[in-house]
Amino acid sequence: MRCWIRCGCLLLAISVGFGGLARAANEGQDDLDKATQAKINAKTLSDLSEVIRLCESALAKGLDEENARFAKELLASTLSQRGIDYSKMIFDSLPPDPRWPQFRRVALEDLEKAVKLDPTQAEAHFRIAQLNLLPDGDAKRAAEALDQAVKHSQSDPPLRAQALMLRAGQQTDPDKKLADLNEAVRAAPEDAAVLRARGAVLAQTPRLAEALADFDLALKYEPQHPPTLEAKALVLAKMKKYDEALAVLDEVRKLDPNSVNPLVQRARVQAMKPDLQAALKELDTAHRLDPAHLAVLLLRATIHQELKQPEKALVDLEKALALRPNFEPAMRFRARLLAGEKKFEEAIAQVEELLKTEPDNTEAQLELALIFTANEQYDRAIQIYSELIAKDPANALALRGRGDALLGLGKHAEAIADYEKALKLQPKDPGLLNNFAWVLCTSPFDELRDGKRALELATEACRLTDYKQAHILSTLGAAYAELGDFKTAIEWSQKAIAAGSPDQKEALEKELESYKAGKPFRELKTPRSEEKTEAKKPENKPSPSPTSPSSKQDPTAEPQPSAAK
Repeated sequence: MRCWIRCGCLLLAISVGFGGLARAANEGQDDLDKATQAKINAKTLSDLSEVIRLCESALAKGLDEENARFAKELLASTLSQRGIDYSKMIFDSLPPDPRWPQFRRVALEDLEKAVKLDPTQAEAHFRIAQLNLLPDGDAKRAAEALDQAVKHSQSDPPLRAQALMLRAGQQTDPDKKLADLNEAVRAAPEDAAVLRARGAVLAQTPRLAEALADFDLALKYEPQHPPTLEAKALVLAKMKKYDEALAVLDEVRKLDPNSVNPLVQRARVQAMKPDLQAALKELDTAHRLDPAHLAVLLLRATIHQELKQPEKALVDLEKALALRPNFEPAMRFRARLLAGEKKFEEAIAQVEELLKTEPDNTEAQLELALIFTANEQYDRAIQIYSELIAKDPANALALRGRGDALLGLGKHAEAIADYEKALKLQPKDPGLLNNFAWVLCTSPFDELRDGKRALELATEACRLTDYKQAHILSTLGAAYAELGDFKTAIEWSQKAIAAGSPDQKEALEKELESYKAGKPFRELKTPRSEEKTEAKKPENKPSPSPTSPSSKQDPTAEPQPSAAK
């Protein structure tokens, strides 16, 4: 009897113990039930905050395994929803709310917690990327989040298309960019924004017909969309279908008669024809419509520059800077024009003013180095280029620029070394090809010349510029002369003279005289500050000509990878 009683008491104690554990494991159940109901009824951010509080309380008090899993899922989805709502307060607000940095901070806190609890939330990852791509965001974190958004959005094609489109915008590799956009189109084939994005990328390649097809399809889904029509017009112009392009822009003007944008695009098309006077007329009309439109002033300044009217170009740039005093494109353009007028000190002062506020502005540093080169201050140019190369050894513009400056100092071997590196990075830059070819066929140093390679480089430079650039045609002639084919050298030299401007003719004619005398052209620059250190020129060679690479080029040209010298 006693034994039974003792055993019964033990069983009762065990039963009571397990019941207590069960209750302890689910002490948060009441809060979880309240959280579930609150989520169903939630309409405001405060309502979502209450759901989050109850879920966290339920988990802290204790839940069994199944309920804990449900609570975490509910918490993750609610954190994600609140984070998304905060992010919409940034992206859906025009103009942006001045409090957006605070909204971003709280949104990211919620979204990061959400994806930690549930890594499969594609929209949360997408919003994390968006928020980090805003100023002062974490670009690396944005890239990671975009990869996760793409990975987990298979079941949400519209979101997947958005994530792929955003990731494409961050890609530096053109092939990867296009691959993302192709996948985005497959995910959302009727999304006009996605089609426009792919069309814009294709428009920067030779695949213009495909770009046009994308814009036409986008217009099928969003007819009479002005930006798409303008993009289509520019593609038609690139295809040299100028009248069709202008007709499309007329359609845009009818949609919005007071907008200057179609006039600006018409001016670009007219300039591509080229009909600079017609382009100028379009811009004058645009300026009357909107005298404070910066793009109109900058483009009109460019047309004035092309028409050899630097004074008028400077007037437009002064107007632009009056409207926006530290407007970088206008400051750099003004410096370039001043340098073209040989007002080097003013040009240098203009760029240095820009660098005071933006000391790490690479484009401004390149601009300053170009001006120093134009003013034959080669050492100062080389210093800037070398600093840029030290930061980024793959900076092709800096390598090419330093090569030009070294050439100006007569340091041909060092210039060739820089050209070699730059060419690997920018094999289709006609200016680089031309300058490299020039030194290889005109250097007085026998061990450096390579006529065969010079001919290959010069021929490619001519092909890329449609055999229309006088200074590049002259380089082709110099390459043939170096190979001893003076008949062909004379032919190309004569073509260079025919294509050249009046200020080029004297130098080009000296090259022609050399070939008629059966002598290849030789050149070694004599810097003003280093005349005593120049190597002695070979006897019976033509004198150095201002058509050398450093003077053939337009030193004030916009530093572009494809800019000719």
